[in-house]
Amino acid sequence: MNQLNHRTVLAPLATLAVCLLLALPAGAQNVQQASTGSQQPSGQFEGQVEVAEVLLDVLVTDKDGRVIVGLDPDDFVVEEDGEAMEITGVTFYSNSVFQENLAATSAQDLNVDRVPVDRYFILFFHDQRLATNQIVQANRQQLEAARKARRWVREEMLPTDWVAVVSYDAKLNVHADFTHDKAALLSALEDAPVARDRKGNWSSRIEETPGPSLREHLPQGKDLGKETRNIYEGLEVLAEAAGHTIGRKNLMFFSRGFGEINEFGIYVPDSRYYYDMAETLNENNVAVYAIDMTPPEVSHSLENALNTLADDTGGRYYFNFNNFINPMRQVAEENTGYYLLSYRATHPAGESGFQRVKVRTTNPGFKVKARDGYLFGEEG
Repeated sequence: MNQLNHRTVLAPLATLAVCLLLALPAGAQNVQQASTGSQQPSGQFEGQVEVAEVLLDVLVTDKDGRVIVGLDPDDFVVEEDGEAMEITGVTFYSNSVFQENLAATSAQDLNVDRVPVDRYFILFFHDQRLATNQIVQANRQQLEAARKARRWVREEMLPTDWVAVVSYDAKLNVHADFTHDKAALLSALEDAPVARDRKGNWSSRIEETPGPSLREHLPQGKDLGKETRNIYEGLEVLAEAAGHTIGRKNLMFFSRGFGEINEFGIYVPDSRYYYDMAETLNENNVAVYAIDMTPPEVSHSLENALNTLADDTGGRYYFNFNNFINPMRQVAEENTGYYLLSYRATHPAGESGFQRVKVRTTNPGFKVKARDGYLFGEEG
């Protein structure tokens, strides 16, 4: 296994973490998604405001989904509550294959730091058989999605990609932790569409991994079931576990949707769970790419749930396609490279909450994907 890229990404982020010692208030570690350890910074400005270094990873593509390279701070606009923030740094991260292709073709001369980085993918199969009367059709779609996922793993997964496989039926199941091992992933993809949990998440059965881990940070044994009693909790607990891995996590969510339908047949986010879940996904840098399991010719009310979840987490909603491998290819393609933006933000001392953030480029022809915001303050 080549872990060079996985280690390399930590270096610039560690440098920023040193700066945070001067800026972050106690308990505000989660504001910057790139902490290199569990120790929370304790430095704090005296006065009525607290200052934090905020890091946002941003995908920038053209209308056809091709990654845009060569941007610098003047090409971005970051706003909090309508106020433009001063960008203090921009770094471009890309996987090794993208780097090599750029060098070989001399396509563009990047004006920002170029740092190779591994990619992280979570293949998540949401078992709709519990939520629909069309059991046979739902199962067929799950199996077909898993079959195409196995093809993607065999033929298109890169050597430096870390991939995990999970599912949800009545609880969260982890079939394969983050790994480069294609054989392990292919086996996991046999179990995931039918939510067959061979091991459970018992500490005695967790194998040590040379790289990042979801299992290590999930509730153990029966506690995993108790803490993931619905899909909202399943996604939230998974996001918290994934947050221990530095970098953007791309969650390919194979689902027919979930949530509340009002008396007019319109999807409405369940306020008891949805907003906390979405904030947790954002805070832990998990982008949801919702892949609709409903056949292309069928319209359904919960498609708005999938679209909303994707929009709120900096992902994308895929529907009306004839082959499950197509959206998987597009997710992988647009994650060949991304920008890490840094800026300083101030908040009233002693307050906490979720800060919404808007990111755009000065070129209106570019498409931008970024997380919706971050937690700040003592409860962050």
